[in-house]
Amino acid sequence: MIRIIKQVFLPSRFFIVASASIVVFAISFVIPWLFALGLSILVALAVVTLADGILLISRRRKLQVTRNIPNLLSLGDENKISLSVKNKTGLDVMIVIYDELPYQLQMRDFEIRSELKNNDARVFEYMVTPTSRGNYQFGKVNVLVTSLIGFIQQKQVFELQTTVPVYPSIIQMKKYELKAHPFLSVSEGIKKHRRVGQSYEFDQIKEYVIGDDSRSINWKASSRKGALMVNQYEDERSQQVFSIIDKSRAMRMPFNNMTLLDYSINASLVISNVVLQKHDKAGLITFSDKIGTILPAERSTQQLRKILEALYNEQEHFLEAEYELLYHLVRHVIKHPSLIFLYTNFESYHAFERILPILRQINKFHLLVVIFFDNEDVVKLSKTEASKLLDIYIQTMAGTYLFEKNQIATELNNHGIHCIKTLPTDLSINTINKYLELKSRRMI
Repeated sequence: MIRIIKQVFLPSRFFIVASASIVVFAISFVIPWLFALGLSILVALAVVTLADGILLISRRRKLQVTRNIPNLLSLGDENKISLSVKNKTGLDVMIVIYDELPYQLQMRDFEIRSELKNNDARVFEYMVTPTSRGNYQFGKVNVLVTSLIGFIQQKQVFELQTTVPVYPSIIQMKKYELKAHPFLSVSEGIKKHRRVGQSYEFDQIKEYVIGDDSRSINWKASSRKGALMVNQYEDERSQQVFSIIDKSRAMRMPFNNMTLLDYSINASLVISNVVLQKHDKAGLITFSDKIGTILPAERSTQQLRKILEALYNEQEHFLEAEYELLYHLVRHVIKHPSLIFLYTNFESYHAFERILPILRQINKFHLLVVIFFDNEDVVKLSKTEASKLLDIYIQTMAGTYLFEKNQIATELNNHGIHCIKTLPTDLSINTINKYLELKSRRMI
């Protein structure tokens, strides 16, 4: 009996009618004949509520609810979750669904309202966007069921607890995997780069078409075929490409509820997948005040899984990055000339000056691409119209900050170091473009 009572709630419709009866009773002190009307309303409310409760609670057959959720969620992306509900109560009902979502999502006003006919089945979909890696605990699904009379609500609880890990963005990885294909890279954001020079890996002989390099004409094959034939070459393979991620406090800066480290982790997974699709070797190194993960560059079928698992477990550190330690690591671990994407951030030109000599030394032995971030909020501040003295001060400081960022990019280029200065949201696409550009220019 106590269990049944705990399942019963009184909706707003009940209190509206009860309040109306109270108002009638109050007025009856002035107009006595209204007392009988108020009493009639109160008795009718009690009878209808009791009948509604018996009709709803006495049903042995309940709703059927299942939650459909992916085996893992993608960091920073919208992930679709669905709730399947089937009405087996034998009544037409109104339902309110409260799904117990993980605390990391901070969705405290989630609810779904709908009407279900008898034996009707519906699927309710909603999107969640995780902003941190780790395990997300989905709890029970609570459903408040109301008949069409609407004076009693019954709570039905479905034990659908499950834990789902949030990994670096698998969605972005699959999205850019297709876009980076040479014959499919026509989507917005992926740049087509003109091939400079000529590869040394022969692919096939094909008929000449306008635009082919005349230096690739195969005269012997042309004479046999009676038409111009050209040698077709493919990209050189088995080049080493390393993603090196700075995990120091400079990468803890938030942007759209995610840290710069999380954006770098997503981009590292995306570029590693593209590299492997291009038949190059992908590797991973993380560091801060000490060395973190070291994954040698490989092209095995398990390499992407290793990179994914390694990135899933990375965490920010609170100390400054030791770039001297990184230099010694690169010299001892990366034996052959390789393409290195270094994900880091410089908040001042002074901090960059201390690191520049080490970056120049690394660039002597490898093709180094330094990736650092623009601050979108500072960009907006620099463009706002100043109306008072404080606004002028803020705008000046924002302009100085952006000038130093541009100065860092210029200084890197002056020393022959490639760089990408980007907003966090454009990081993955800009990294892929740089990789494709360097590959088309035969620099790797």
